[in-house]
Amino acid sequence: MHPDQKRFAKFTGKARLDKSINSLLGIIEGIAIDGRINELEISYLALWLSEHREIENLHPFNELVPRVAAAMADGVLDQEEREDILWLCKRLRSREFYDQTTTDLQRLHAILGGIVADTRISEEELRGLSDWMEEHPHLKSCWPFDEIGSLITAVLADKKIDEKEHEMLHAFFSEFTALLDSRTITKAPIAESGPIRGLCAVDPEITFLERGFCFTGSSPRFTRPQIEELVQELGGTAHATPSKKVHYLIIGAEGNPCWAFSCYGRKVEKAVKLRKAGVRVVIVHELDFHDAVADHR
Repeated sequence: MHPDQKRFAKFTGKARLDKSINSLLGIIEGIAIDGRINELEISYLALWLSEHREIENLHPFNELVPRVAAAMADGVLDQEEREDILWLCKRLRSREFYDQTTTDLQRLHAILGGIVADTRISEEELRGLSDWMEEHPHLKSCWPFDEIGSLITAVLADKKIDEKEHEMLHAFFSEFTALLDSRTITKAPIAESGPIRGLCAVDPEITFLERGFCFTGSSPRFTRPQIEELVQELGGTAHATPSKKVHYLIIGAEGNPCWAFSCYGRKVEKAVKLRKAGVRVVIVHELDFHDAVADHR
């Protein structure tokens, strides 16, 4: 674990366990959303199982992991086994750390990962995802719920998915895999006044003088204080959270496994809300930030 994360990771252990249960629930919903489960989707579920071997003796995983392992022993997850695991997940879910909205967003992320697990996205899967979203209207305005809805509507307008649309959907859904807690978002879209654009700016022009910067996630190159010092040396100011004073939100390349969501935290969501409200906050991947630092030195 990155040094920046160790100081508070110990306080998030139970929350991360709850997130894992929500993720398993979403993965199973995702891989079965079209009514079929194939070998690649089973393999994706097996990855979740292998990632949780170290904590399989802790509650609630001492109940959950054996049930999943037994169901997958023959390499097939039938309808009864799927419903059995879903029932247990729902029983073991806790509301102590996450409210209903956060819990269901964690499920949604995992559903996207389950849908893309076999590398192909079908019309049946998109319609199943659309039905799930209609059953969870309380997620409206929470990123990326609205963006997903816009994509589904646009893609299914002609009742088929062409190769270009499939490539776009695959790239988007892959950003929200529930198994890669250390990976940060890079290309996920955001709806702004109609058109859908990339969340992270592409080759952004970054200036430092009298500009506000905020950082989220973890960097493989610098600690948070070192990054803030770099910004200040070049004439900028560092801020703890996105606001109208922040011009750039830098997303660390290593993400943060303690985030409530697998690939982003509350600062990204706050920046997205500011952008939708008309505040110009440029969301930048760390690699582009380092390029800009090198150019200004």
